[in-house]
Amino acid sequence: MKNKAIFLDRDGVLNHEINDYICRKEDFEVLEYQIPPLKKFYDDGYLLIVITNQGGIALKRYTEEGLAEMHQILFDTYKKQGVEFIDAYHCPHHPTVNDPCLCRKPGSSMLLDAIAKYDIDPALSVMIGDKPRDVEAANGAGVKGILIEPDEQINYDQVKAVLLS
Repeated sequence: MKNKAIFLDRDGVLNHEINDYICRKEDFEVLEYQIPPLKKFYDDGYLLIVITNQGGIALKRYTEEGLAEMHQILFDTYKKQGVEFIDAYHCPHHPTVNDPCLCRKPGSSMLLDAIAKYDIDPALSVMIGDKPRDVEAANGAGVKGILIEPDEQINYDQVKAVLLS
């Protein structure tokens, strides 16, 4: 039987959106009110996977190591509450520095890579993001997309209704 997943954009969904690149771990603020709804999905057997554009790496605003430190803060915060992310995918490219790539959202390759790696059924999965490109990337991978406002709390019942539709 295939796995089911909740794919999550990072900035504005899992951590506070500052409308600029979060370059330092001191500025990385986990939205802890997202833990209860995501714990319900985790307890329901959903894999939790981060899917995030991180063009600040290409712009040399921060490093892969700095990004890894921020992700560790995120993972540790959730783990203390009994929730684990199985993986985090990021696109380090930026259109002003790099040639077009398939991984940068609205491209779908980060989702497609995760789907293949973890044997995920896209029809049983959703992507939650705060930008239209998150929904577009989800749809390109055959996953339902849910658009929320930046820093809006995830509504478990609404997401569940989309999953069951």
